[in-house]
Amino acid sequence: MITSKGIGLKRLIQWSGMHMLWLMVFMASVAALYYFKIIEISIPWLPISVIGTAVAFYVGFKNNQAYNRMWEARKIWGGIINDSRTWGMMVDGFITNQFTNEKVDEGEIKAIKKRLIYRHIGWLYAHRSQLLVSTPWEHSSQKGHIGNTARYFQKNFGVGLVDDEVTKSELKNFLPSTEYERLINYINTATQIINEQSRELKQLRASDLIEDFRHMEMVKVLSNFYTLQGKNERIKKFPLPRQYANMSRYFVTILIALLPFSMIPELMKLGSWGIWLSVPISALVGWVYVMMEIVGDYSENPFQGMANDIPMLSLCRTIEIDLLQMLGETDLPAPIQSKNDILM
Repeated sequence: MITSKGIGLKRLIQWSGMHMLWLMVFMASVAALYYFKIIEISIPWLPISVIGTAVAFYVGFKNNQAYNRMWEARKIWGGIINDSRTWGMMVDGFITNQFTNEKVDEGEIKAIKKRLIYRHIGWLYAHRSQLLVSTPWEHSSQKGHIGNTARYFQKNFGVGLVDDEVTKSELKNFLPSTEYERLINYINTATQIINEQSRELKQLRASDLIEDFRHMEMVKVLSNFYTLQGKNERIKKFPLPRQYANMSRYFVTILIALLPFSMIPELMKLGSWGIWLSVPISALVGWVYVMMEIVGDYSENPFQGMANDIPMLSLCRTIEIDLLQMLGETDLPAPIQSKNDILM
């Protein structure tokens, strides 16, 4: 997530300078063909404007859907934050000796609470890591400049995939060693961690550390975590339909290819200097459409570990700090800070 107030000129050039360069080269090449009278065709401005309007509507629709996917992902993580705090409150307040026939040592109760809280923090990091595994349609799976840019952000901004040592050490910090070795080998570790929580609640009910009502309420919260996890997995594993994601790119390409054959003859009417004035103007118009396409393209996948994505690492750390404080711990990890105005 970009945390600066706006996108500065330097970052804009870094992001789109390559596109402006090839647009200038293309428009200048066509202008040279007109200048040396190699071609003299002239496409009327009306059909170009009709095509441009249609492309703008189509790309706008794609961008709207891409934004909806990103905003839904952020709302889901907001639900994870709220339910995580609810879980911490329930663990802290529900597990007591109130219903036991034989009192359980307070130290053991505290250990149970810590285990439930720590296991949930482990679920957060496991879920985040699984969401960061690349899919074929994401930028990190592509070749060339786009793929290299995606991998740069993943390498330099603290993004760890599910099978790297960083993520394993994070998860290992919150699960008992035997439990970690068992759960890490599942295909969906996050799902099995929640199931492990349910098993422990069953044991707590059997020992009367919680009664039926509290048991059911805590299981509801676990069910909410499954619901939220499933919603994130739906966004991750079902891309924006390719007919919308890719056709707009073809439409923008067609418009840019036709644009100079209408713009240049039109501006040539101003005089000999008009042909060269058409180069930056045509490139600018093309750049606007290219950037419209790119904005949607980089927004449709909110879990690929790039600068525009949901800051899952920061959100996980926020929840971790809140839950540890509920346990009364004082040795807290530091909040995740933005790096070069990018929060991951």
